[in-house]
Amino acid sequence: MPHDHTHGEHEALIIEDEAGNIQAQIVIDALQQVLIAKGLLTAHEVTAAIAKLESPGLHLGAKIVAKAWTDPEYKERLLADGRAAVQELDIPVTEARIIVVENTPQVHNLITCTLCSCYPRSILGQPPSWYISKAYRARSVREPRRVLDEFGLDLPQDMKLVVHDSNADMRYLVLPEPPLDFELRTASDLEAMISRDHLIGVARDVA
Repeated sequence: MPHDHTHGEHEALIIEDEAGNIQAQIVIDALQQVLIAKGLLTAHEVTAAIAKLESPGLHLGAKIVAKAWTDPEYKERLLADGRAAVQELDIPVTEARIIVVENTPQVHNLITCTLCSCYPRSILGQPPSWYISKAYRARSVREPRRVLDEFGLDLPQDMKLVVHDSNADMRYLVLPEPPLDFELRTASDLEAMISRDHLIGVARDVA
């Protein structure tokens, strides 16, 4: 549901710094250093692998959205049963349920997971670091408009903002609005326009 509170100081969208997470990061860093020292990995390879995992570029979600934009019957099936419709495209889905919510001129949808970091990994890959942070998980529900503003998305005050909380049994995906000229574009062109952030709801306009 929409939240329109005004706050002063607030947490930045950073990785949570609880003791357990710090300890885990220490272990990961130590393991990386050992692998690099033994010549099994290079520092560049580690950096490149992390960047690839968190890349907001092309992903399987773009294929789903482009299909929904160009095939009204598929769009209906996608909104009715996301998991089954995604599997129609030969995309293996490991999540129990996929619920697709549609952006409209009057409604914007934002996805979060307040309990942990539930995310449609089989479709979007690994979640970005900010998505799993304690700050995002708390603030996306408490002050979602301010969070979106920090992503550069300033929604009109009369636009309804709906926050969807994923869990272990279901994952949400946003179906963004298509560009005005989508009927003139090829499927490949459309897929290239759709980022991971559109399907999470921290981006809106497709251009």
